[in-house]
Amino acid sequence: MVSLLITAGPTREHLDDVRFLSNGSSGRMGCALAAAARNAGHAATLVLGPVALEPPAGVRVVPVVSAVEMQAAAEAAFAGADIAIAAAAVADWRPAVRAVGKPPRQAAAATLELVPNPDIVAGLAAQKGRRVVFGFGLEAATAGWPAAIARGLAKLERKRLDGIVVDLTTAIGGDAGEFVLCLADGRQEALPADKAGAAARIVAVAVDIWRARQAT
Repeated sequence: MVSLLITAGPTREHLDDVRFLSNGSSGRMGCALAAAARNAGHAATLVLGPVALEPPAGVRVVPVVSAVEMQAAAEAAFAGADIAIAAAAVADWRPAVRAVGKPPRQAAAATLELVPNPDIVAGLAAQKGRRVVFGFGLEAATAGWPAAIARGLAKLERKRLDGIVVDLTTAIGGDAGEFVLCLADGRQEALPADKAGAAARIVAVAVDIWRARQAT
């Protein structure tokens, strides 16, 4: 049995106790990955941001809100995992200062200072050793596939990943999309359009790479 860490869903970066920055990630792909790992007989830990979905049964779920919380939970889970698949849509920035309570609305223009969030998947890859780390690269649908793949490959190399799933913004919130799996050894594979089918293939490839690596 292989142990997988999966991150999923958005993060919320609170401006105050009510308002926050976030994105439209539904967490469907991450939940599908956790279900695929479970169905293949593996152990799965799902670090899950705020979503409306019910997570799959039979997996360990660690709920988080912010990127900093997700980073801490992912690093803790990765300590006992063989594979990490980072499907979460982590907010790129968070407010430099979180206000207390709910400040009243003001008519004047306001300036918001943001600071970068941690790159969670790059941090996991930096400490992977012989373990396997996959990431996701969401690209604008208007960019076209050649540009999307090129950007995905650049992320794969820069973050020292073993694989990256390049998908388009049309996949957000739905049960299907367009996905291409790019591996560090140069292989590329178009995945099934449905997220459940794509997830099953992603898990299978990651497990195959991990097993081959342990055998050498």
